[in-house]
Amino acid sequence: MTALSKLTKTTTKSGKRVGRGIGSGKGGHTVGRGSKGTKARGKVKPLFTGTKSKKSFIKRLPLLRGKGKLKSRKSKPVVVNLQYLEAFLKTKRVNIKSLAKAGIVDLKQAEANGVKILGEGVIKKVFEVELPISKSAAKKVEKAGGKIIKPEIKKIKKIRKTKKVKISKTTKTKQTTKN
Repeated sequence: MTALSKLTKTTTKSGKRVGRGIGSGKGGHTVGRGSKGTKARGKVKPLFTGTKSKKSFIKRLPLLRGKGKLKSRKSKPVVVNLQYLEAFLKTKRVNIKSLAKAGIVDLKQAEANGVKILGEGVIKKVFEVELPISKSAAKKVEKAGGKIIKPEIKKIKKIRKTKKVKISKTTKTKQTTKN
């Protein structure tokens, strides 16, 4: 014969139904919230630190001020559609320098932010693309007989990093001259 302690459980105990009267397992009056106060009446926002707003956590953070404070600081690449390559480019190789020579993009802006080829327009010429390219544009280039050479992301990141370093050095020198 088996012991009672070794039998499998056939029932499960339900949780306490808060606020459903005295017989529910958690009283009928304050229902486990204690008496009076903010937490008894409603929820407290996670960043709320009391009524002294001058010393609050939010005020102590170094937030940006002004109109564009919530906008992204990340620079977006210059967008070039396939129809412009078809119309203006005379070379077969598509890179930042060839686009700048044709007058499609500004060289400084393209080197700082990068360039991306998008697939708007029809293409009949054969191109070798060395820039980041969208899927639809890549299909159109390959269909026309062109080739896509994957750009080395390290080079692009190095260009962007060097620009950022120069900017940070100039701001540091400005800060030292003010003090």
